[in-house]
This record gives sequence, structure tokens and C-alpha cells, in this order.
Amino acid sequence: MTITTKIKSLVVGTSLGLLVAVSAAQAQETIKLGLSVPLSGSGAVWGKGSEFMCKRAAQEIAQAGGVKVEGKTYNFECLAFDNKYNAAEGTRVAQTLLNREGVKFIGGSLGTAPVQALQSLAERQGVIMFTTAWGPSIKGPKFPLTFTQMNTPFELLPSLIRFIHDAHPEAKSIVMLNPNDATGRDTEGVANKIWTETGVKILSSDFYERGTTEFQPIAARIASLKPDIVDLGSMPPADAGAVLRELDVLGWKGVKVVEVGTGVDGLKATGGNATEGVYMGAAVTFDGSAVTSQQKAINDEARSLLGESLNTIQIGFYDAVYAIKAGIEKAQSTDPKKVAAVMPEVSFTSFYGSKVDFYGVDTYGSRQQMRLPVIITQVQDGKLVEKARLMPSSK
Repeated sequence: MTITTKIKSLVVGTSLGLLVAVSAAQAQETIKLGLSVPLSGSGAVWGKGSEFMCKRAAQEIAQAGGVKVEGKTYNFECLAFDNKYNAAEGTRVAQTLLNREGVKFIGGSLGTAPVQALQSLAERQGVIMFTTAWGPSIKGPKFPLTFTQMNTPFELLPSLIRFIHDAHPEAKSIVMLNPNDATGRDTEGVANKIWTETGVKILSSDFYERGTTEFQPIAARIASLKPDIVDLGSMPPADAGAVLRELDVLGWKGVKVVEVGTGVDGLKATGGNATEGVYMGAAVTFDGSAVTSQQKAINDEARSLLGESLNTIQIGFYDAVYAIKAGIEKAQSTDPKKVAAVMPEVSFTSFYGSKVDFYGVDTYGSRQQMRLPVIITQVQDGKLVEKARLMPSSK
């Protein structure tokens, strides 16, 4: 080989090496997805499961070739921080994600109070935000960068409460109990209105402080009112189970509702057999022929890590990753504002197996709510049973 040939070979080899390096670098470009979730306290199982589902979706997308934008390939990285389900920690997490980590996409946020703290920064800084928060005050045309990744009271409670009312026409009175925070108050406001519309008499509607560990006095007051229905609204599984256990000890027998009940395992951990018959609106069953092998496999892995099955809260964090991917690819941009502009027009395949788009004009004035199935479940013989699955049809 001549010197000239050797030089040409070296140049060609170096060029190919550079091309491979550039290609690899492009393939490794990362989009951070910030998560503001409770990783400690009574809501920790929700937060840990949400982080798991975000990472699972990100892994699937990477294995399938990543996110394609104008010849570049991006992958997602999920960064979860503990908001402890309160506004003060929510503010700290927001500052960490946006100012320290430089996150431009929030892949999920949980808890109305911490989400409000996050949103105030995210909207100002041009950061797109997905949230499970229920408050109607955080949605609408004035919040163009905010999207909801799970059903809220406006989507969930009309179907759930009317189903329960039809199933138990003999039940004429109710006591309601919720956490004393933005999530609890938002839940109570919608539920109160719908129960009243059904003709059920509300004997009392009370709030308790998160972090409460002694529920006997609360249960004693509820039992003294002799309600036909007890609705524990947005209480976390551990708290709801504790109340049901105390009611059972007191001999109360009636219709049990945990509107944001997310699964039987968390309830039974503190409630035991007292959870029998509970109706829930945020749980998912993983039995039956309609469940895919992928759904079962992911749920089995989650159960081994969390001690309970996945629920609609956690599934929302999986769906949000795919929604962001769809928005980025439709916009052909990683600019959050450009992605937010096209998000109302995208659709993607949800973890539930169906195509999902965005709606909400009738309720919020803009399309920023994922169109997800409303799944009504009940605990029967210690197991979770799906009673109904309804798909919203409004705009």
C-alpha cells in the first residue's frame, strides 16, 4: 500500500469513525422528564409506582428507536423528586426541576397543592406539564402548557356515583370524608353536588389532616350518624383502610365508597376484611381475557416492587410519556411551547390498549384532558372486580 493510499484509508476510516460517533451522540441525546410526586408518607405508593411507569415507558420508547425529530433521535430520562404531597415541598421540587435540572417537560405531577406550586413556575418558564391533579382551577385556556393524564372528579364521579346509586336505591343517606387540602376539597365539591342530585341526603361532609394515624374518633363520629353510605373520597389507601377497619369494629354496615380507591392491596393492608364490598373509581383489574400479556407482565413487575397492582394514577405517568413523544414528533420540535400547541390534536396508544386523544372543551374550555376510560371496580371476596368501563364522548 502506498503512502497516498494509506492516507486516504486513514481519512476514510477517521471520517467513518466520526460519523459513527456523531450518530451515537445523536442517539444518546436525552430529554429530561421531571416528576413531582410523593415518595414518602401515605401517598408514597402512588409516587413510586408513577416513577416506575414513567421509566417503563421511556425504556420501551428507547428500545423501539427513540423519539425522531428532524433527523435526530432522542430518549427520555425520568427524574422523580418527593413533593411529600404538600405545597411547601411542591415549591421546592418545582425549583429543583426547573431551575437546577433545567427540565422543560414535566412527565407527571401528583397532588393539587404541590402541582399548583409547580404550575406557577412552569407556565411562566414555558415548560409543558402533565398532571394527575384534580383541581379545575389549574386547567383552561389560561394554562396552555398544562395537560391532565388521568380522570378527574369531573370525568370520574358522575359515572361512579350514579352507578352506585342505581345499584343501591335503598341507600338514602351518606357521610363524606376527605383530606383537608386542595385535592380533598376539589373532590368533595364535585361529589357533594352529584350525591345531592341523586337525592341522597348528606348527613355530614368532613375533612381530616394528612398524616393522621388515629382514626377511631373519626370513625366513631361517622358511625354515630348511622349513614347508609360512607364515601372516603380522595383518601390514600392506608388511611381509607384504617377508617373502614374502625367502622367495622363499631358494627357499621353499609355501602362503602373510596372514589379515588386505587386497588385492593393497599386498602387491605390496613383495613383487612373490612374492605369487602368497597367501590372504587381509580383502580384497574388485571384479570380476564381482555388484559394483554404486556399489561400483565408490567403489572406483575410493579407488584413485586410496590406490593400492589398498578392503578389509574400510576398508569397516567406511562401515558404521559407516550403523549409527549407523540407531541414532539408531530411538532418536529423539542420546544415545549411548540409541542403544547399541537398536543390537543395528537393521539397515541394508551396503556389501556386503546387510542387516546384529548378533550375537555365542554368542561374546561380547552382540549387538555386525556380521553380515558372510567373504570368502576368493587372488592368481592377479597379481589378486585370490574363492574363497568365507560368511555367519555363529550368534546
